[in-house]
Amino acid sequence: MRATVLFGAGDVRIETVPDARLIEATDALVAVRGACICGSDLWPYRTLAHSATGRRMGHEAIGVVEATGAEVRTLSVGDFVVMPFAYSDGTCAFCREGLQTSCIHGGFFGTDAVDGAQAEAVRVPQAEGTLVVLPVGEDDALMPSLLTLSDVLGTGHHAAVAAGVGPGKTVAVVGDGAVGLCGVIAARRLGAEQVIILGRHPQRIALAREFGATEVVGERGDAAVERVRELTDGCGVHSVMECVGLEQSMRTAISLARPGGAVGRVGVPQDEMMPASQPAFYNNIKVSGGPAPVRAYIEELLHDVLEGRIEPGRVFDRVVPLDDVPDGYRAMNDREAIKVMVEP
Repeated sequence: MRATVLFGAGDVRIETVPDARLIEATDALVAVRGACICGSDLWPYRTLAHSATGRRMGHEAIGVVEATGAEVRTLSVGDFVVMPFAYSDGTCAFCREGLQTSCIHGGFFGTDAVDGAQAEAVRVPQAEGTLVVLPVGEDDALMPSLLTLSDVLGTGHHAAVAAGVGPGKTVAVVGDGAVGLCGVIAARRLGAEQVIILGRHPQRIALAREFGATEVVGERGDAAVERVRELTDGCGVHSVMECVGLEQSMRTAISLARPGGAVGRVGVPQDEMMPASQPAFYNNIKVSGGPAPVRAYIEELLHDVLEGRIEPGRVFDRVVPLDDVPDGYRAMNDREAIKVMVEP
């Protein structure tokens, strides 16, 4: 079969690899009908050291179950499913608490342990706890929005939950990528009264406004903080959603929060140390977040997608076949595309 392999920074290739197959009795084999490139994929795309074997990429997918292991009883061949970016057994102490990304028997797709999903097929460990059967066919017009349930929509929602977004709250979203845009959807869905997005790319800002952003701040750093305070009577916002992962974005996020406010961080941190810890401490700002347990959120968000209340699939502004995935990486890295959907 064919799959996406990253051999080093900037070196993405579509290679012929051994077919995905069942290994454990709890596995399922899924034929991928839709995958995508994540903003977090761009970090290794920019920095990964060269290797001869490369790294199999991709952790978001929807597809059709082609085979199941002997211990898989709740899934059937032919089921149309969404695959969260982390696999989990659904039964351990952390899964029962809704934190599937910390599953004792879990892990992440596109790592040394489990191959990625930017491919024609993918092996899904812990299939019963991981996969969610979708009540539509694989040719449904909602395919792009359903695909966002595998990561980006749930991650935006997690940022909102971690930041304590709720009715009447003021919210700032740091980052105008696909996660930040889904964060706008999440904030409005949870009842936020004012949603300010920090960004400066016209196409993204236009989409943010359509998703419900009430104001846009194009400044950065201290200027952005000053502008947000102007928009909030000098107080700052109740909830900040940090969707980038850089030192400056985290410092800005903490500076935007009002005393007693909260920051929900879902951008993969690129530094060991958290910046602005003293301002966070002295202003009693709660900092929470991490890898989103999207499996915990799928059923809740799926309902609104099926009902047409939200349209997160609009973050996909480019669709490519598998052979064009390398150019998809380039387009996202060069900010020519918000998020690229892959149709193997």
